Amino acid sequence: MKERKKTAARTKAKDAPQSGEAATGPRERIMGAAFAVLTEKGYTGASTLEIATRARVSKRELYTLFGDKRGILVAMIASRAARMHQALNLPTATDRSGLAETLVAFGTTVLVEVCHPIVVTMFRLAISESDRPAELAHVLDENGRGAHRRALIAFLGQMVRAGLLGDADPETVANQFLALLFGDTLMRVVMRAIDPPSQRECARRAQAATAAVLQLYRPVSRT
Repeated sequence: MKERKKTAARTKAKDAPQSGEAATGPRERIMGAAFAVLTEKGYTGASTLEIATRARVSKRELYTLFGDKRGILVAMIASRAARMHQALNLPTATDRSGLAETLVAFGTTVLVEVCHPIVVTMFRLAISESDRPAELAHVLDENGRGAHRRALIAFLGQMVRAGLLGDADPETVANQFLALLFGDTLMRVVMRAIDPPSQRECARRAQAATAAVLQLYRPVSRT
């Protein structure tokens, strides 16, 4: 038990949100408190009462804003996913250079956000929880991995229709790009084998994944 508390304390100190993300309103305070409680006690052991107490809000306000504990978790993951999607909200690429620029920006953002301490902690909880691992895994997949994958497929579909990726299947291209982007990085970060990659390293991986995919799929010849 003592060892678990020590581990939780170390994890909390290492994975706590940075000062630039300081909680202000009740919604942000609740998510910040939830992160701390989840880190210390796991998903099953975290209670909405303790989260509300730490966030200095009433349970009624917590339920009004999020519905329940799962709702807080969804909001935490969705907020990271929203940042990933912003990288695709650029002017529609009209040439291969624009396509490459968008893919690099998206890949860099995705890798940075997926390796963010909040997301990594959620992955660790999903692995370690014995009571409700499937629920945590579903939240992570639907609101994290699944969300940015769907956004990427939609973008690549536009690029195929524009003739910039030949007659490629957008889903296949997305899977290849993400596989090249991540490799085993996330798994090693979750296992604490390595530190989260720097912004520069994320950009390098995104550039390499983009170059490989564009080499595989040539534009349609306009003759």
